[in-house]
Amino acid sequence: MVFSSLEFLFFYLPAVLLIYFLIPTKFLAARNLMLLIVSLLFYGWSEPSYIWIMFLSIAVDYTCGRLVGKYKQTAPKKAKAALVASIVINVSILAFFKYADFIIENLSLIPIFSGLKPLGLTLPVGISFYTFQTMSYTLDVYLGEAKVQKNVAIFGSYVTMFPQLIAGPIVRYRDVDDALRSRQHTLENVAAGIKRFVCGLAKKVLLANTAGAFYESFVSGVESSPSVLGAWMGVVFFAFQIYFDFSGYSDMAIGLGKIMGFNFPENFNYPYISKSITDFWRRWHITLSTWFREYVYIPLGGNRKGKSRTFINLIIVWFLTGLWHGASWNFVLWGLYFAVILIVEKAFLGKLLSKLPAFLSHLYAIILIVFGWFIFIWCDLQNPGEYLSALFTSSLVSQIAIYDLLRGLLFLAILIIASTKLPYTVYCKLKDKTYFGVVLGLALPVVILLCTAYLVDSSYNPFLYFRF
Repeated sequence: MVFSSLEFLFFYLPAVLLIYFLIPTKFLAARNLMLLIVSLLFYGWSEPSYIWIMFLSIAVDYTCGRLVGKYKQTAPKKAKAALVASIVINVSILAFFKYADFIIENLSLIPIFSGLKPLGLTLPVGISFYTFQTMSYTLDVYLGEAKVQKNVAIFGSYVTMFPQLIAGPIVRYRDVDDALRSRQHTLENVAAGIKRFVCGLAKKVLLANTAGAFYESFVSGVESSPSVLGAWMGVVFFAFQIYFDFSGYSDMAIGLGKIMGFNFPENFNYPYISKSITDFWRRWHITLSTWFREYVYIPLGGNRKGKSRTFINLIIVWFLTGLWHGASWNFVLWGLYFAVILIVEKAFLGKLLSKLPAFLSHLYAIILIVFGWFIFIWCDLQNPGEYLSALFTSSLVSQIAIYDLLRGLLFLAILIIASTKLPYTVYCKLKDKTYFGVVLGLALPVVILLCTAYLVDSSYNPFLYFRF
């Protein structure tokens, strides 16, 4: 089940919110238990055969967290052993389901392993997200950043919390520790949550899905009539598709959390206005970057042990970041591509970029970001080598590319504006105006109606980050 589905919007979500708010506020334990149950139902809707992984994750990290809390002061070696057990078990589960076939396929290229056959495992939806999330609990308890949770139902509701279970944002335990124990529910938060959810729904359904349709059209055009214009426009539309798809989901998750009294961390901060790749990765998928920085980069030494060690640490982190996105060499290459750029920026280019006119530094960042998305989609293309050639060496334009660009030009302008701070700036200037409240109150139902009409009429409704 996905947020942008009719089943979720008109059956699951209304029923869940009705039951949730019928439980009196003073019975927070009952609300947490209810949240655990409905979240398991949410996950089981699409992944009934893998729901046991959720129970295993809860059991492993709850037990390891208790052991870490018990022995951290009196027997540090036992506490460390519990932490290591948590990491090993979680990473092993992730590696088995996500990377077993990838490893087998690569080993089978070696003559002595040629008889190996892929297991054909189906990837559990959202496993990369909730595995990192559950590990953060034990790590935070060990590092003294979070208190031990002794109530297994409360801990289970954290692990399975449906608003951000499938595709983030990656919520560390410390982010919601207090809210799990005691949280406020106000009409202001509910209203803000509804607005944020509807905004995310519109980004996903109206912008991302339409951008995806244009992306597929340009890719199809390049396959039949290669051109530089068509090839680059295809990747540009994919860049907008993945941004509005993922940020839209994050907005919906944050909105749902706010309705239920949680404040989830922001996951995007207008990444396409970046003026460097360093700036881009401070704005894109913020919770993943934060996770790797705090639990991998800093423990490896960060930038505290000289430039050479810093660069090695960056390569390790970005190799893992690429691999996290998928069991394919193009994702590894994508991660290392950004690692090299970040190292160059850290070594000398960053200072030069800061002295350039804003337009030039922004153009530099956008070109590298868009080409990065080409590496990202490499395995999804029918003929990636030919597409790469089309980016640089084909004829400049084709009739198909011109036709697709003309019919998508207005929509492209909307995507560009929507990816900047301009809409939010206008909103901030008008939100205190009395008439704007009325306009907004009328606009929200209209947006929901438009999204519903789109969902009824279209079968194209993927969530790109579900596969990670």
